[in-house]
Amino acid sequence: MGQLDIVVIAIIGINVLMSLKGFNDFSFFEKYKFNIGGVRRGEQVRMLTSGFLHVDMTHLFFNMFTLYFFAPVVVGFLGNVKFLIVYFGSLIFGNLFSLFFHKNEYHYSAVGASGAVSGIIYAGILFRPDMSLYLMFIPIPIPAYIFGIGYLLYSIFGMKNRIGNIGHDAHFGGAVGGYVITLILAPWILYDNTLMVGLLAIPIIILFVLQRLGKL
Repeated sequence: MGQLDIVVIAIIGINVLMSLKGFNDFSFFEKYKFNIGGVRRGEQVRMLTSGFLHVDMTHLFFNMFTLYFFAPVVVGFLGNVKFLIVYFGSLIFGNLFSLFFHKNEYHYSAVGASGAVSGIIYAGILFRPDMSLYLMFIPIPIPAYIFGIGYLLYSIFGMKNRIGNIGHDAHFGGAVGGYVITLILAPWILYDNTLMVGLLAIPIIILFVLQRLGKL
């Protein structure tokens, strides 16, 4: 990984500043978090601002740590402006998924950059499917595409079974956003990494089939 670009530093900085503000200001946190009732009342700004708030320092650290490693890959292939399109597009996709799957749960709330970061992860895998990832407690490198597929399959499982206090739908939606937007911005991937594009689409197809069958 090379030197971090100023755009990535700015994104991390905004996440840190807004999250710290939210930690210490309950009214600020409540005003800008993702909340179904608030969004349906017309407070669409929550669709964006919620992606810069976090529950605690651990939540903030892991999202920014992941972004720190994957963002340079995406910036290296797309440049600053298109990186931002993927980042913010994935953030919105993630919240749209949450809105769709929880539209009748007026008290449902969520925060975090996970949707945006998931999109950057998926974009990075599309560009560098040969990457290997080292995860805690796993002593061997994991191919990036295996991680990506497993990540989305687990997200589907989490959505279906409501595992933990985690916005699995936002994670999945963000990854779908990163996948779709990256292919639009860099269509050459379809020809250079055709097999990988198909493999990474499998969890997305599974999700939509389950949704159509009413299994989610």
